[in-house]
Amino acid sequence: WQRHAGLRAYYGLMWGYPGKKLLFMGQEFAQRREWSEERALDWDLLDAPAHAGVQRLVRDLNRLHRDKPALHARDCEPEGFEWLVVDDAQASVFAWLRKAPGARPIAVVSNMTPALHSHYRLALPHDGSWREVLNSDAEIYGGSGHGNMGAITVRDGAAQVVLPPLATVMFEFEG
Repeated sequence: WQRHAGLRAYYGLMWGYPGKKLLFMGQEFAQRREWSEERALDWDLLDAPAHAGVQRLVRDLNRLHRDKPALHARDCEPEGFEWLVVDDAQASVFAWLRKAPGARPIAVVSNMTPALHSHYRLALPHDGSWREVLNSDAEIYGGSGHGNMGAITVRDGAAQVVLPPLATVMFEFEG
């Protein structure tokens, strides 16, 4: 479970981070073998729930990236990115904010350990409701289903969030 969870967490991190999103043939469903022009991709892997879950995650990440300007509009500008957590080596958590003019900011939070952080204190720049728009640990992607029941509430600049094991979650500010 950790290999697929780690891959899903990494894909969430990559799609949430500035820069281009690059996958090679078969990586969209966790192909095991290296690609070769001498054979077809191992499409039969999609019969396994873990591989189908990775494919669904990549599909949803692509849609999210396309539909949320905060994730792409200022991809190459420093104003589109702000670190929230960069030094939490003990919990192996990274968090940042993606933003664009006229768009709701999106917080991207990655837990790179196999431990569930059920009460992680996350500082965010705006008090109010933040909707969970992605959770790479969702059951639909082959994960355990731990999460934040669809939203978190920030009060006095911080919220207690659930960070699933080996997962990336994204929160969009709603107000």
